[in-house]
Amino acid sequence: MKRSLVLVTLWLAVSASVARAQTEILNASYDISRELFAEVNAAFVPAYKSSGGGDVSIKQSHGGSSRQARSVLEGLKADVVTFNQLNDVQLLADNGFVAKDWAARFPFNAAPYYSVHSILVRKGNPKGIRDWADLARPGVTIVQVNPKTGGNGRYAVLAYYAAGLQASGGDAAKARAFAKKILANVVVFESGGRTATSTFTEREIGDVLVTFEAETLGLARAPGAVFEVVTPSVSVLAEFPVAVVKKVAARRGTEAVARAYLDFLYTPAGQEIIARNHYRPRNAEVAARHADKLTPVKTVEVGPFFGGWEKVTKEFFDNGALVDVLLKEIAAERVN
Repeated sequence: MKRSLVLVTLWLAVSASVARAQTEILNASYDISRELFAEVNAAFVPAYKSSGGGDVSIKQSHGGSSRQARSVLEGLKADVVTFNQLNDVQLLADNGFVAKDWAARFPFNAAPYYSVHSILVRKGNPKGIRDWADLARPGVTIVQVNPKTGGNGRYAVLAYYAAGLQASGGDAAKARAFAKKILANVVVFESGGRTATSTFTEREIGDVLVTFEAETLGLARAPGAVFEVVTPSVSVLAEFPVAVVKKVAARRGTEAVARAYLDFLYTPAGQEIIARNHYRPRNAEVAARHADKLTPVKTVEVGPFFGGWEKVTKEFFDNGALVDVLLKEIAAERVN
């Protein structure tokens, strides 16, 4: 009896030691990345252990990218962040949560993959949507993320504006009017990308969903899909930045595994998972293997084309900036 008790005690002690030996990290990510990181995590855990890194468990937190950044500032203990706009990581850097030179710590300005915005329509494309201009037509209803709260929605607005500039030969007034016409057709501004998807697909609201290509392609290519993807002629290059949250990871002793986790996204295995989930990988060989699934599209970059995120935020998305002005004008016109 005593021997059995000793054995049980030893087993419990060993079990507790093993449990303590397993490292756990939290990845705070944007709203529609659930499937991507579920696959990334399943591949990273055994790869990290086989490389001598030991046992690791990856936890996920999802929400609008900007909301996630604010959550980290307010106490969310994320070891790494994987966002959908550079501005959200920079906010953490400005507040001492992320290294000031975070963009130089990983290749491609710490953005292991990118995407563009596209349009999801219902099967048969009943409204005949072919490009952004069709979203400005009377009678077309749109679901998208709120540009005041999410990077997904901001990229959408910038894509409308860029298309307006392209169509008008660079006339800012006409681009403004073009973006206003599209925003006037938005019937639901959702807080995050996955909520917007649910509104369009499950609640069946809207003629089109405007969101990241990774989401639209995943929906259109699913078995029994009742949706189609329209790739517009021009879009904004959406880079997906990553960073170690040093303020959290240093305290928890997880900096090495956090770094390894983000490094994995750049490996051929990580890039293949990224491409399978309909994002555009940085690895040229992986990109070539998936070229037939990702339609070429003319892209403009936030930096060279718009002057960078700081300028864009001030001119388009801050309180009282262009988006607020346009929405107020739209509301006033509806009343009249």
